[in-house]
Amino acid sequence: MPRRTSNPLAMAFAKYKVEATVTEAEQVTPSMRSIRLVADEAIPFHYVPGQHVRVQINDPLSVYGILRPGQTLRTYTIWDFAPEERALELRVHIHGGEGIGLKWAKEVRRGDPVTLWWPQGDFFLREAPYHLFIGEEAASAAFGPMIRALGDSARVVALLESDSVLHDVPIPGLHALRRVHRHGASAVSSQTLLAALAELDLPDGPGAAYVAGEAKTCQMVRDYLMRERQWARAGIKVKPFWSPGKYGLH
Repeated sequence: MPRRTSNPLAMAFAKYKVEATVTEAEQVTPSMRSIRLVADEAIPFHYVPGQHVRVQINDPLSVYGILRPGQTLRTYTIWDFAPEERALELRVHIHGGEGIGLKWAKEVRRGDPVTLWWPQGDFFLREAPYHLFIGEEAASAAFGPMIRALGDSARVVALLESDSVLHDVPIPGLHALRRVHRHGASAVSSQTLLAALAELDLPDGPGAAYVAGEAKTCQMVRDYLMRERQWARAGIKVKPFWSPGKYGLH
């Protein structure tokens, strides 16, 4: 039976809330985990590839949640959504460090109940002659469903960074992807990604660029596209997913 609450504040936001159960939790790569959820009831929300959900890690109405409101929710990108099965799959980047979201993603198991808030975000596809994707492992969680939604006939250029070939996140479709590897270097202000971008051949004329991942790297990539490749700011959608020591960027 669906879990219910009589708390007035929770009921006020109930139309945005989904109660679900974990049905699968497994590694995709050494640093990427797949978490599949099935909702208790039909999910009545519209989804656009690239959007995310907020997972409730701690009870916001508990003493802990009231004293530390920023320590209740964490954000994860939707990798796949199957409304007819009431199911969705999250892809979570397991990076170094600590935090409630990282702990949850590592420890969540089949059968665990999950409360999530549905859906949010404006990081999604736009009409364009071609589409440019630039980012690292965390960004791949959003790039995968976006590239899948474009289909194999779309014109796609993708520059994807990871620590090593073992950490390359599989991307749906038949598009040629440029892969580069840090080999232990930091993903913060990534010189690996910037150097590869400087060598990247792009089609003539403007397209739509999607830049995601570590915040400082995103800024460097955006600035390079504007300064060296003469892209207009309006043609570049930037989504900083994380930055060392910070949360809530997504």
